[in-house]
Amino acid sequence: MAEFVRLEVDGGVGTIRLDRPPMNAISRAVGAELRSVAAEATARDDVRAVIVYGGEKVFAAGADVKEMASLSFAEMAPIARSVSAGLGALAGIPKPTVAAITGYALGGGLEVVLTCDRRIAADNATLGVPEILLGIIPGGGGTQRLARLVGPARAKDMVYTGRFVRADEALAIGLVDELVPAAEVYARARAYVEPFAHGPALAYAAAKKAIDAGLDVDLRTGLDIESDQFAGLFATDDQRVGMASFVEHGPGKATFTGR
Repeated sequence: MAEFVRLEVDGGVGTIRLDRPPMNAISRAVGAELRSVAAEATARDDVRAVIVYGGEKVFAAGADVKEMASLSFAEMAPIARSVSAGLGALAGIPKPTVAAITGYALGGGLEVVLTCDRRIAADNATLGVPEILLGIIPGGGGTQRLARLVGPARAKDMVYTGRFVRADEALAIGLVDELVPAAEVYARARAYVEPFAHGPALAYAAAKKAIDAGLDVDLRTGLDIESDQFAGLFATDDQRVGMASFVEHGPGKATFTGR
């Protein structure tokens, strides 16, 4: 039974809930539980979209520094790869994912946010990667996913300075996609993903794979990935249902089964 991370499922939407008071610090145990819960969300057919949420007050205010402070290089080397793999499991969920961000999303917390497809934040949220102030750098994907999202110059500014980024700047630079009042963050995330709970699940997975894999290769290879994913969907029930419905009734009226 997970102690700090749980998956709550309702109406096709799975909520990955961080629950390690008071600040949801990302410890090794939290990382392991995130990996396990990501695998569960991936495997469960009743989960068609995912919200990652830290609660009403804070998303996650960084890694557990006390846990790391006394570690040597020999001790940290295998842990670092394990932490990266845990967050990679979140990024690899083949379903639409959205981070619902309240309060602070710092360090490891922001790295969790970066694994999601979309980021909806409170208008008073604070984000950042302050690891440089501890004499280290982000180690859970922060240097890589952040640079891909906001560009290398902005990523270097955030990493080099360790400064906190307020919600309005985060929106302006593309670090988050939408701002809402703090009390509405989870509800807005839920409203965003609910249509996906009734959509063509295999098509969402194909779209996600084509986009994410394409970002890591040259254009020609990316186009080949897209072609393969596109063609593969012609083996699905949803493709047949969707196209038949379009021909007979017009767009947007198909009832998909996710198969």
